[in-house]
Amino acid sequence: MRLSPLRQLNFGCILQFLMRILILGGGAVGASVARRLIREKNEIVIVEGSEEQCAQLEETLDAKIVQGSAASIRTLQKAGLGDADMLIAVTNSDEANLLGCLIAQAHSNVKIKVARLRTHEVDLWRSVCGGQLLGIDLVIHPDRETADRIQRVVGLPGISDIQEFAEGKVSLVGMNIAPGSWLVGKTMEELKKSGPPPNSLVAMIFRGQQVIIPRGDDHLRAGDHVYIVATTDQVSETFKFMGVEEVERVKRVFIIGGKQIGIEVALELEEKGIQVKLFERDLGRCKRISELVKGTVVVHADGTDQMTLVEENIEGIDAYLALTGDDEDNIISSLLSKRLGARKAIALVNRLDFLPMAQLLGINSIFSSRLVIVDRILQFVRKGHILSVTTFRQEEAEAIELVADAGPKFIGKKLKDLHLPRGAIVGAISRPSGEVMVPRGDSVIEAGDRVLLFCLERLVPELESAFISGSGRETV
Repeated sequence: MRLSPLRQLNFGCILQFLMRILILGGGAVGASVARRLIREKNEIVIVEGSEEQCAQLEETLDAKIVQGSAASIRTLQKAGLGDADMLIAVTNSDEANLLGCLIAQAHSNVKIKVARLRTHEVDLWRSVCGGQLLGIDLVIHPDRETADRIQRVVGLPGISDIQEFAEGKVSLVGMNIAPGSWLVGKTMEELKKSGPPPNSLVAMIFRGQQVIIPRGDDHLRAGDHVYIVATTDQVSETFKFMGVEEVERVKRVFIIGGKQIGIEVALELEEKGIQVKLFERDLGRCKRISELVKGTVVVHADGTDQMTLVEENIEGIDAYLALTGDDEDNIISSLLSKRLGARKAIALVNRLDFLPMAQLLGINSIFSSRLVIVDRILQFVRKGHILSVTTFRQEEAEAIELVADAGPKFIGKKLKDLHLPRGAIVGAISRPSGEVMVPRGDSVIEAGDRVLLFCLERLVPELESAFISGSGRETV
């Protein structure tokens, strides 16, 4: 075990720890959450069972790494459980996560406990977890969270994902720019002159490995993956302006993979009256799935096989959802489904380094359960001025939702006079009065406004300090 030296933040604030946070599990999710909370000057300790993973964490994170079991009282005490303000249990074992929270409840005064559970009985467990025995404040079910995001875009062939901010008043819509789109070659200034909905704005452009926070002279290219921010009441109008087709009614959907996430999506879709076929290679699992679903047709077959898909009439289906546990299978079969006539292809891709490649290949929507969990945890643990931080792709860009303080340098000035660093843009403002806007150059941010910022990852500390007094990022 060792404690790595802490890096000073580049905007020169005085280093002080906000919280002592104990993270159980040093996998992809635990490491990502730790990285973000470290950047906000919290003191992080990670408990991880794998010696190899511990060595890797020590090389990459400014955190104290303790090798041992998350379900061991002695290990957690050695990791400083008695002094911890928060515990985040994200090991790959539901049992270890629950036991870690139970130990914290019995042997410490930890104020906040968060646990990831994968069990299909999560609804039953929530009542147990919230009681006095465990005292867990947030239970995250990664498949349920991801399924909710997937079902938002099933009926929108041109849309990759939709996220909401400002209590649902602002939407962020992702889409791919097709080669024949009228948007190809247009600059941001030209788009502005083409009569878009007044409360809409292109906030981010992902072009290959490049991330662009666009200015007036930046233009769109075929193959770009863009995110448009708009007030929620103008989303449909924004779709029409961007040339996005909305399906009046989704009728048929194929789901590939009978793991928990496939079942979750099937249950949500069949409740809406959609005809669902779920393909699973394992016969025993097919039988178990058929007992859980109602209207879904469970097919014992390889849903990535071309002949099988043709025999099951894939041509013309509204969406093909590749939700197996194999990223490569999901990517390849999604491409195959488009060639065979599926209107929309959605792939589950958890390796973050695969995300840019999958987007370049033209898959309509790509979801990562890992990023969904990280975002959900970070949205919950922030109870102060930072309301949420949402990551994109390999944490290259972020959407930050914060409450502006009175006093910082960017408050009370017109946006055109702020001289925001290149790579940052104000996407939306929600006032305490209820007014919501996608701002323009003459707009002014006032104290108490909820501000949605889009920026490159490296600019986050600078922007937070510019809108919040003393960079006061209260976490509880």
